[in-house]
Amino acid sequence: MSEPTPLARGPVAVSPAVVRDGWEVDARIATGALTLSDESPLAKVHVRAPFDGAGRAALGVGFGRTARADLGTGEVLVVGSGPGEWLVLGAPNTAGALRASIEQRLAGTGEFTTVLDLTHGRALLRLQGAAAAAVLAGVCAIDFGDAVTPNGAALRTSLAGVVTDIVRDDRQGVPSYLLHVERSSGQYLADTLLDAGGPSGLEVTGFRGLA
Repeated sequence: MSEPTPLARGPVAVSPAVVRDGWEVDARIATGALTLSDESPLAKVHVRAPFDGAGRAALGVGFGRTARADLGTGEVLVVGSGPGEWLVLGAPNTAGALRASIEQRLAGTGEFTTVLDLTHGRALLRLQGAAAAAVLAGVCAIDFGDAVTPNGAALRTSLAGVVTDIVRDDRQGVPSYLLHVERSSGQYLADTLLDAGGPSGLEVTGFRGLA
């Protein structure tokens, strides 16, 4: 008798649950215009390299910005999350291949770099909808207007008292924000956003992925 395949679980409680790509994810499908989803199954690879060196050119994006790219494992989102820091998000179960691909890409730069798989140690939420900026503004002092934080912007700040990477990643013209935090803060942040977004009709929906 074969052993059952172990399931991976994100930090946010799901009910009802369904299995996708080996992960237990929320089975709900929201119908409203403002949604919150747990995107923790996405591969999360953290890169450190000199702020303005060859590694930056190899990754194709600078501090505070994002770009879609194919680094050898399919389309990924490359985020300039800090000075000399990048967060690369890819499809579920690709973290190992993505890490190896990035290491190979950076090997020829001659610079000291580190590439770490953070997939299971971090939480990733997506808040999406026309009212998403207003919800975030209720728990954060940042100006989320288009003039200050347009699509493709990335920043690190305190969101509801938690250090958070905030990435604006609009989908089909709809404002959408990826929120990357330590795994231990994932449930707290989800609960806080649901409370803040309740008056605006915020609903939980299932895992969406990068597409």
